[in-house]
Amino acid sequence: MPTDKVDFRRSEPENLQREHGLDLKLLHPWPGLATPFRGAWCVLRPGDVTDRHQHREQELFIAMSGRAEVVVGGDTHVLEAGDLALMPGSVDHHIQNPHEEDFSYYAIWWDGIMAGEYLAEERPA
Repeated sequence: MPTDKVDFRRSEPENLQREHGLDLKLLHPWPGLATPFRGAWCVLRPGDVTDRHQHREQELFIAMSGRAEVVVGGDTHVLEAGDLALMPGSVDHHIQNPHEEDFSYYAIWWDGIMAGEYLAEERPA
């Protein structure tokens, strides 16, 4: 496949936005990209704590660098580079970084509503 058909997106750390207690860059919008999921590149700086929350979507954390703690209900779990964590929908959680280095991860979330919207979209053949 020629590379002119491949759409590269660089990490662009200077374009992260501060939201929900961390720095992030949403995967969407991405012109021409249609997916049954959403996602974001997330960076927790030392001392950061994300907003405690829950949502209907399932969520997958893919740890890329550093380490942090995922707090689910009253339980704390260490997550470090190379680890994955799958969060079911409707589970109260947050992530905290009590360490001295950044923790970087991708968060990907999905549910049946997103899948239905994706399947209903008209896309070029």
